[in-house]
Amino acid sequence: MKKIRPSFALFLLLVLGQQTLFAQKRIWFDTDLMIGLPERAPREVDDAITLMMALQHPDKVQLAGISIITYADYGYDVAQKMLKWYYKGTQPIPVYKGSDKANDLGVENDATRALAAALKKEKLTILAIGPLTNLGTVLKNHPELATQIEEVVVCAGRTAGYSFKPGLEKLIVSDYNFEKDVESFRTVLDAGVKMVMSGFECSVYLFLGKTDYDFLQKGSEGDQWIYSKLRPWSERGKQLFGIDGFIPFDATPLGHITHPQYFKYYRNIPAQINVKLNDATTVTVKSNKAFLDVSNDFEKTSKWRVDYAYKTLPGFEEILIEALKGEALKK
Repeated sequence: MKKIRPSFALFLLLVLGQQTLFAQKRIWFDTDLMIGLPERAPREVDDAITLMMALQHPDKVQLAGISIITYADYGYDVAQKMLKWYYKGTQPIPVYKGSDKANDLGVENDATRALAAALKKEKLTILAIGPLTNLGTVLKNHPELATQIEEVVVCAGRTAGYSFKPGLEKLIVSDYNFEKDVESFRTVLDAGVKMVMSGFECSVYLFLGKTDYDFLQKGSEGDQWIYSKLRPWSERGKQLFGIDGFIPFDATPLGHITHPQYFKYYRNIPAQINVKLNDATTVTVKSNKAFLDVSNDFEKTSKWRVDYAYKTLPGFEEILIEALKGEALKK
């Protein structure tokens, strides 16, 4: 039997280790998919971009299911359209309607029942890029399923004292996903699952302007529809924040799963919900509100620990744009 040289054996171990590190993960995609919502146009587009990116990386993620949080009927229809346009797999990805208003923690719906059933069959990573009502309901009603969750990756949180200032920093915005349903975040954290936060602070290093997605207007039916929603959202960015374009916030939580090497983290940092004066200047009435903060200063007072992505490294924006172009599947 031919002996393997020590140096070559080490090389094999390194290669196998890298393959394990970046192996495909089964994920559940929980999203407030509001792109193009006619109730108040324009609406957030980053959930749709994140779904496009997830579908472009079947080597890294496999979607076990998609659940909608808020505007459930509309989000369900958009998810089905996007799967028709961009999903190239052979096994169907089921879509479920979840909590419509994100204010009914503990009330079962199609999404919570489906997620609970999925977790009973296998361990999953949960990508939750909206309010956590659906997941919070599952863990409140089925706390034994917490051990079936590999990790929950959310678009929320901040280092203590950090304010969310997009664009030219003329305005301060809120931590929407967290503030929409604070108690569901508390429920998930109390369940003891591993949580990874990648919110505004990490995503602010990304910015998509017109030249980054202009190619979509000459693309497929789906590309043209996406483009028609990105333009007014970008123009809104110019009106409110001084720059024509937008930050694709929800892409960084997915990036943690698909390309973790492009992020810097505070590992196992204490997290805490604190009530303080609202810092958002987009509201007219100032009052106290809850903040989801991380800080080593909470070492003696916090009962929760999380991994917190605080910076996106150069190169991830190009990966995101490649996904919009469909380049990832061509490699």
